[in-house]
Amino acid sequence: KEAHKKCDFVIVSIFVNPSQFLPNEDLDSYPRNFEQDVKLLSDIDFIFFPQNEDIYPNDYKTWITVEKISAEFCGKSRPTHFKGVATIVCKLLNIVNADFLFLGEKDFQQLVVLKQMTKDLNFKTEVIGCPIVREKSGLALSSRNKYLSEIERKNALSLFEALQLAKINFKNGIVDSQKNISQMQRLIEEKGGVVDYIEIIDSQNLEKISKLKERCRVLIAVFIDKTRLIDNIEI
Repeated sequence: KEAHKKCDFVIVSIFVNPSQFLPNEDLDSYPRNFEQDVKLLSDIDFIFFPQNEDIYPNDYKTWITVEKISAEFCGKSRPTHFKGVATIVCKLLNIVNADFLFLGEKDFQQLVVLKQMTKDLNFKTEVIGCPIVREKSGLALSSRNKYLSEIERKNALSLFEALQLAKINFKNGIVDSQKNISQMQRLIEEKGGVVDYIEIIDSQNLEKISKLKERCRVLIAVFIDKTRLIDNIEI
């Protein structure tokens, strides 16, 4: 929808990228439903649906690494993830030659990493972040939500509740980052979640900040049983 507002011609890529999954992650079970995707994408011009051998032939040797900002947050628990993300997006943009790239803000670190990559490598493509799409409950839409049982789905609402708590705290003058992180972690753990990380960062450069300020971001990654979910909010 956002692409149609700005562009005459819209292409959507569908590719479950093996290089951004770690060996112990869910590449094989990751949700794939091409027929349903096609129905949802009935109003776009092309679907770009490459196969693994098209993207990574047997003699493939080239990888893209965005230094520093790829190593924090999700990059700590998924060390090769952003190398795979940056490489696949670089390849997709080279193949499609897009004027604009529309990405959801749910993967906020990914958005910043890819903005940096396109700038550093002189792509003509402008990267545009789109607001997080949520269920009525507040749960951010994610392919991995399909893994959740009914009880786990209720427990997963703790991510959004924790992010809302930070927003309320900011309005009430509670701006100390560590105090907010502690309160958010307690709320999530009470609902059975296991925190991978909670960080409060500058939206432009992903640097951690000691006090909440306007337009900063609160990033969160949590395990609900075996399912790892991420979310964030702008203050």
